[in-house]
Amino acid sequence: MKKIAFYSLVLLFISCEENQLSHIDTAKAVVESFYQKDNTKLKKYTTPESYESFISVQDMMTTNEKGMSNFTVIQETVNGDTAWVKFTTSYEDKPETFKLILDDGQWKVTEKGLREKAPF
Repeated sequence: MKKIAFYSLVLLFISCEENQLSHIDTAKAVVESFYQKDNTKLKKYTTPESYESFISVQDMMTTNEKGMSNFTVIQETVNGDTAWVKFTTSYEDKPETFKLILDDGQWKVTEKGLREKAPF
């Protein structure tokens, strides 16, 4: 009986971990879901405000984008429940930066505050 309980807990722990992406993996998921127009996934990994912002520009920015994102992290930092990820993709010429917050154990891309700057 103890073995069954132990293995059940291990399995539960592993299955929960698979659903929680790192801040870097979350940023990549947002970029790829945005350009592939996978709005269910986009909504899952963004705050409501960010989701609305992404949706409002999605059709203008994704009309000809196909293929791999080639997501590459340039810089990243985590300070408590806030993370910043600066990255490049094959979709944009210049690097982009996302601010992420930890929301119920899941990283989500959020809006930067007015005049807020990345720490790098």
